[in-house]
Amino acid sequence: MRIIKFGKVPEEAVEENPLFTGGAVTRQPMIGEQESSFFTMAIVNFAPGARNKFHTHSSDQILIVTDGIGIVASEIEEHRVSVGEMAHIRAGEKHWHGAVADVAFSHITLTATGSQTQQTEP
Repeated sequence: MRIIKFGKVPEEAVEENPLFTGGAVTRQPMIGEQESSFFTMAIVNFAPGARNKFHTHSSDQILIVTDGIGIVASEIEEHRVSVGEMAHIRAGEKHWHGAVADVAFSHITLTATGSQTQQTEP
């Protein structure tokens, strides 16, 4: 068993990653593939206006909002989300998520171990 305190996990800059656009993004790895046979989990922090580009995952993805206001969007719908809300994105669904223009945003991301991300937006 391991107890993880969110504030004690250092933020890692997500630099020069073509999946992100619009501002700074950091990641706090919580559970990596070497620590679980079933899932991976991290906190992703978006500066105001930062987001990822359209992409898919080979597993379902769960996003749990921990701070700020964000947007979770597919090709056919867009939702503003805030603390106390979560999004369930099915495997293969093209989507993006990130911060609104004037407020930072953080979420926990949960995917299956071995899940592959494919960027679909240039």
